[in-house]
Amino acid sequence: MTPEALAEEIRRRAAGQGRFITALAGPPGAGKSTLAAAVVAALGPGARVVPMDGFHLDNPVLAARGILARKGCPESFDAAGFVHLLHRLRHEAEVAIPVFDRHLDLARAGGDVVRAEDRLLVVEGNYLLLDAAPWRDGRAVYDLTVALDVPEAELERRLIRRWLDHGFAPDQARDKALSNDIPNARRVLRDSGPAEIVIRH
Repeated sequence: MTPEALAEEIRRRAAGQGRFITALAGPPGAGKSTLAAAVVAALGPGARVVPMDGFHLDNPVLAARGILARKGCPESFDAAGFVHLLHRLRHEAEVAIPVFDRHLDLARAGGDVVRAEDRLLVVEGNYLLLDAAPWRDGRAVYDLTVALDVPEAELERRLIRRWLDHGFAPDQARDKALSNDIPNARRVLRDSGPAEIVIRH
């Protein structure tokens, strides 16, 4: 399914409704951010991306909990805060949202605002469909669920490439991908509930 086709499906389902929330889920390296941006561009004015990554816990918190090396796993997010945001997006016209600053490697509270005119929301993140509390409580808010399905070998290739692009040496890039990213990807693939639309690569 192309971004344009997914945008058309969202338009069709959202016709005559108020705010329409699409969940776009998938493992790290699947291409969620790229697809979400393309879908929103195809939808045009009134559409926007809401990323899950703004709910990363800060590094000192992760270090205190002994999970800094596992940053990006479900436990490294404020999942309850994310689900609370989803309910606010459903019921409130204007909502401030946190955003993750990759340069600073931390989340910035109130980094962006979903406005009343933002009717078509594409929420994207790894764990949107995870069948575990409190993540599963988000399902009550989603109007449409979409999952990206990418073979593990391709995910591995993309994730190693990502770390290489961040300046890591080949051995370091491979270790970063295999020690944390791929286990997180396996968890998404193993423990997520079904989506209405599955896009395979």
